[in-house]
Amino acid sequence: MQKRKFLSLGASLLAAPVALPALAADKKAGASAGPVLLTITGDIGKANRGALDPALDQMMAKQKLSFDKAYTFDFATLAALPSVEIQPTLEYDGRRHRLRGPLLSEVLRAVAAPAALENCALRAVDGYAVLVSPADIAKYRFIIATHLDGKPIPLGGLGPLWAVYDADSFPDMAVRALQERFGQCPWGLYHIAVRKA
Repeated sequence: MQKRKFLSLGASLLAAPVALPALAADKKAGASAGPVLLTITGDIGKANRGALDPALDQMMAKQKLSFDKAYTFDFATLAALPSVEIQPTLEYDGRRHRLRGPLLSEVLRAVAAPAALENCALRAVDGYAVLVSPADIAKYRFIIATHLDGKPIPLGGLGPLWAVYDADSFPDMAVRALQERFGQCPWGLYHIAVRKA
């Protein structure tokens, strides 16, 4: 048993010099260090990964996505952007909750999206997708929520990312029934397609 651990450790140490330059190259290219949570494609000025790979990007391929370049974010990269906190009443339990994350407009700025947008398609892991206009992105101050009530939003719940706004703060939303306020807010967000005007 100890011999196996020793051999495993030795193999790891021998592989480390080979792996470290590859890791450094990824860092230089702006690649995400952790698991990718959000992929932005379309009309963007910055990219840190290449085209869709149908073999490795299975969910995106099954949802009929296609792109030649993309920008990816992991949790740390999103959390490093300036964040805001909102406190909407949520349709799921009828209670106010604290949601925190960067403004969608800041995320789009980080990928050098054009100032003149036609729309953004926000897509959730279950395939739910909505088109959001730049006017609505600005008016409702959409955030990409990473935290719910001070904790990271778990996968299998509403996260790990949720495109959402504070519906209570806008009269045109606040007058609607609670279950009708968040149709433009996909939870389980993982992909944004940007289309310039």
